[in-house]
Amino acid sequence: MQPKSIYRTLGAGALAGAAGLGYSAGVEVRNFVVRRIELAILPAGQRPLKVLQIADLHLTPYQHRKQRWVSSLAALEPDLVINTGDNLAHRDSVPVLLDALGPLLDVPGVFVFGSNDYFAPTMRNPLMYLLPDSGKRNTNTPQLPWKDLQAGFSDSGWLDLTNTSGRLTVGDTTLAFAGVDDPHLKFDDLAAVAGPAPADADLRVGVTHAPYLRVLDQYARDGYDITFAGHTHGGQLCLPIKGALVTNCDLEPGRAKGLHRHPRDSRPGDPGSNWLHVSAGAGTSPYAPVRFCCRPEATLLTLTPTR
Repeated sequence: MQPKSIYRTLGAGALAGAAGLGYSAGVEVRNFVVRRIELAILPAGQRPLKVLQIADLHLTPYQHRKQRWVSSLAALEPDLVINTGDNLAHRDSVPVLLDALGPLLDVPGVFVFGSNDYFAPTMRNPLMYLLPDSGKRNTNTPQLPWKDLQAGFSDSGWLDLTNTSGRLTVGDTTLAFAGVDDPHLKFDDLAAVAGPAPADADLRVGVTHAPYLRVLDQYARDGYDITFAGHTHGGQLCLPIKGALVTNCDLEPGRAKGLHRHPRDSRPGDPGSNWLHVSAGAGTSPYAPVRFCCRPEATLLTLTPTR
């Protein structure tokens, strides 16, 4: 190849890279979407139940567009809100978040926390996001005001599922929940929620921030019908067609977002199996504010009766 051709190729590659980075950081990361899924999982005769999952907002006070989008989610009129954590990215975000959620706090809800509700984000090499989970946990930064957030959610009536179980009746549907604290920080206490899921509930739901297999396996084995998780950011930087490269946990990239079965190759009705929904979330670390082929999202799951 001639020197001029090499320079042209390098120049084209540099331009393409710059364009991709500009799109990832300037466009897609703010291109919020609501993903809609319908799942037949309720007992026959039940009315449909609209469940809004909010995950991984990583909210800062200056993210006004994201705040307006969160406020707009109330127009979906969900029957239940499931918040799977990593709400914060700044010490002053709690009142901003509660204000953005607004009427959603009046809707029945449940929540668990993730590492970024507890600890402030820190500068790190962005390439680390493209590597498999290292097992290292960042707990050396200042704590965020998670107790204020916990109080704000609980005072609104949302059910705190931190290493505990609970029940809600939403419309004519009785739901039994099991939740754990963040498995990514190894804060989960699976023994605290172990045991058969309540047989007298219409729907049994497991909730976790990070979809580590040990948690998913127990929920499925104990008879929970569906597990909700976040944490993965859907891979955050994905490839066209291929999708996610990593999940930042031990879940395989093919299930980094969306609705799947667990275990992976199981089918409805298989003993010890259930549904798994992983949200790609709506935010990023302030120090890696990019997304590619993975739009920031919330999910509205309409649960319908089986036939």
